[in-house]
Amino acid sequence: MSLQEIQAVDQAGFPVLSLLIFFPILSAIALTLVEDAPLARKIAVVVAVAELALAVAMAAIFVPGVSDIQFAERAGWIETAGVGYHVGVDGISVLFVPLTAFVTLTIMLFSWTSIRFRPQSYLAALLALEGITIGIFAALDLVLFFLFWEMILVPSYFLLRVWGIGPERQHAAVKYIMYMLAGSAPLLLGIVLLGVNHYNAAGAYSFDFVDLLQVSAPAELQALIFFLLALGLAVKTPLFPFHTWVPTVLMQGPIGVGMFLMGLKVGAYGFIRIVLPLVPDAVSEWAWLMTRLGATAIVYGGLIALVQVNLRRLLAFAAVSHAGLAILGIFTLGVQGLQGGLLLLINLGVVSTGLLFITGLLYARTGSSELSAYGGIARQAPLLAAFFFIIGLAATGLPGTSGFPGEFLILFGAFGVHWVLAAVGVVGVVLSAAYFLSYYERAFLGPPATHRPGIPDLRPREVAVAAAIALVIFWIGLFPEPLLHITSGSVRALAGQIQ
Repeated sequence: MSLQEIQAVDQAGFPVLSLLIFFPILSAIALTLVEDAPLARKIAVVVAVAELALAVAMAAIFVPGVSDIQFAERAGWIETAGVGYHVGVDGISVLFVPLTAFVTLTIMLFSWTSIRFRPQSYLAALLALEGITIGIFAALDLVLFFLFWEMILVPSYFLLRVWGIGPERQHAAVKYIMYMLAGSAPLLLGIVLLGVNHYNAAGAYSFDFVDLLQVSAPAELQALIFFLLALGLAVKTPLFPFHTWVPTVLMQGPIGVGMFLMGLKVGAYGFIRIVLPLVPDAVSEWAWLMTRLGATAIVYGGLIALVQVNLRRLLAFAAVSHAGLAILGIFTLGVQGLQGGLLLLINLGVVSTGLLFITGLLYARTGSSELSAYGGIARQAPLLAAFFFIIGLAATGLPGTSGFPGEFLILFGAFGVHWVLAAVGVVGVVLSAAYFLSYYERAFLGPPATHRPGIPDLRPREVAVAAAIALVIFWIGLFPEPLLHITSGSVRALAGQIQ
């Protein structure tokens, strides 16, 4: 597969992706020098708003329907090893940039009053996390990709360790780091083998994505690289059975970290960005294994979520189930499954952020995420209950919401592979509706907890955030065609290469 590049200076007039990556990182460094907490909050929100506006503007001038890499930037770095600074976006990655900025702004507004201990450092860590995550989505050199992949651990660790809400937050931070490092080792080895294979084929080392597309590895080497990359990415996705860090992090960590880690599926993105195009023969050979792992995750996560009485744990296992559905769609290897997987990942970013946003508000009002602390919330806080219901319906894939187009395309693509896979996907949709509606009925419509004081409804700032999330949900659900058009060129090129 040969890719054309459109340079950033020709398309936008300036290096827009580098600005999107380094502006929040540099702002994070500057924010640590601000001593006044209210001023720091205002600066952080201004930076997040500017970042979102720039990301949306970039997506607006993106040329849809083509497979070209756009807004490309190149610079030399470690030339003797074939490593360079190369960033750009195509139809696969471009939507994740404004999604990251949207999630970050939501966390900023949620944390406006909830974070009281050293808010400057907390907001700086979030901005650094934003810039690094955008770097993951924009990187086209695999060593640069891995650098951003590892850098994300630094702010994540401190956010978990310092601002976690659970008594075992230190354990959660260490567990998360150890899991990620364990996954990073095979990921790095797989990247190194890709570079070595390029040397064997072309006589020079290169870790550039475009260069690696031009060479093919032997079947045995492709299989080895596939399993190394898949192991590293599965941990981050999170894909069953490498998911056990998720409940711990969501239970012990701050809501903001949960929004980032659950909403932005960088692991699943890595499968589409790296694994499918660079080892297509191994992908075709082992797709049956990945679809079965995805199917297992769908059912396992849904069944475990169904019996949860803690809202955070329910969302943790729901994330495992939805990640399995995304992997199922991606490894159908057809246009419909791949587009469905991408749309589902975008939907999960919006929906996971929204559900955790409401969960954080409930925790702030009741001091608990347990079902025993809830009940009758709809009578006392009707707006809060209404927005939670809307966002939850999107998580179940109700037609008209952002969850439906992605789930429908995944099921359509899965049926083309084997009807059993489509049936498992349908079971997952039914389970998601079951655990959400069951929990909602007991927590929001059931009898109120006798020991709980009244719950205040959403405040104007919270209404604005929840309304923005609901607006995105209905916009994607009712008008998915613009997003499908953006992704179509790159998805068709990828599917054609594999098939």
